[in-house]
Amino acid sequence: MGILQELVKDIPIPKMAKVRVNFDDTKIENLEKELEEKLQREKIQKQIKPGMEIAIAVGSRGLDRLVELTAVTVKFLKELGAEPFIVPSMGSHGGATAEGQREVLAHLGVTEESVGCEIRSSMEVVKISELPNGLPVYVDKYASDADGIVVINRVKPHTAFRGPVESGIMKMISIGLGKQKGAEACHQMGFKYMAENVPAMAKIIMEKTPFLFGVASVENAFDRVAIVDVLTPDEIIEKEPDLQKQAKALLPKLFFDQIDVLVIDEIGKNISGDGMDPNITGRYPTPYASGGPDVSKMVVLDVTRESEGNANGVGTADFTCQRLVDKMDLEGTYANGLTSTVVAPTKIATTLPNDKQTIQAAIKTCNILDFTTVKLVRIKNTLKLSEIEVSEPLLEYIKNHPNMEQISEVYEFPFEENGNLF
Repeated sequence: MGILQELVKDIPIPKMAKVRVNFDDTKIENLEKELEEKLQREKIQKQIKPGMEIAIAVGSRGLDRLVELTAVTVKFLKELGAEPFIVPSMGSHGGATAEGQREVLAHLGVTEESVGCEIRSSMEVVKISELPNGLPVYVDKYASDADGIVVINRVKPHTAFRGPVESGIMKMISIGLGKQKGAEACHQMGFKYMAENVPAMAKIIMEKTPFLFGVASVENAFDRVAIVDVLTPDEIIEKEPDLQKQAKALLPKLFFDQIDVLVIDEIGKNISGDGMDPNITGRYPTPYASGGPDVSKMVVLDVTRESEGNANGVGTADFTCQRLVDKMDLEGTYANGLTSTVVAPTKIATTLPNDKQTIQAAIKTCNILDFTTVKLVRIKNTLKLSEIEVSEPLLEYIKNHPNMEQISEVYEFPFEENGNLF
């Protein structure tokens, strides 16, 4: 037996119980009708003239009903005699190539056939200005040549910085429309200044280009559209901070102030850009964001197949197991850090041979006197929080919580002979 196994072999693992977590599931049932009504406002309609070529910026995030949001916007513009086209607006995603970005859109269901207009993809940008601090401001060449620009994006909390404006329309304008060069410029000074640079760049772009409006969605805890709005430049500046607050209120969460050990079955780029959503775990890749539970020790056990070995986020955890490390594409994972300039999440956490020993190591180091009282929470990933597992010492808390209910008897962790979980 190795020294690591010797150190953890007597650490007790608690019995667990399944818990249902209830979130607000309010959503828009007839999204097409709701969006059409917002688009029909006179303030929006009067900007559109027959024959205008209008670039619609669509990004790489998996927004709920993205195809529908885009197709309805295209139809509206066409009915007024405009000639809309799509420009992929996703910074350096898709390998920072024109064809790669077109493929990202296709993967999300956005094709010329599905939305009813041409897609013009290029990495060429035009520098239109610079911030007082010297940062250049770029815009996609096709968009800069158009008679009008429209942006479609979801408003939600960012995972690496805090401010009145985080992820949303302004970030799409400044980083998405700026392609690789714009993303690089905005990230260059780090996330410490992102809350200032994102809106500053967006305001310049809205002033110096024929920017028309933004289509903003806010999703509920189940990733379904709960709010949709259509905003002119002035309204974006005025209303996006309020949409951001509503997005934070609707965000799913772990209803615990403090957790001794958080076990996450899987991380992946298809779950979050950070592998797991820091807004859920309370563990952030930079010191410029905060919120969520205080987690003493965090464990990640696997990386999703869809992530193709990109294990960005494993370094945010304290412990991982050998099977995750064996699946890692180090080059892809490290490239993530080189692009974002945030490299701590791409480090490899302390690695144990199997799931059981990894969880035991986390319990051993979570700084409690009696290991049998460990407050342990297990989740599949940060997208699936409607059903979680908790250790016995948390059941009394669950019993008195309005958003949670115990739905099983207690049971042992289901380890296989090799020490991994089923």
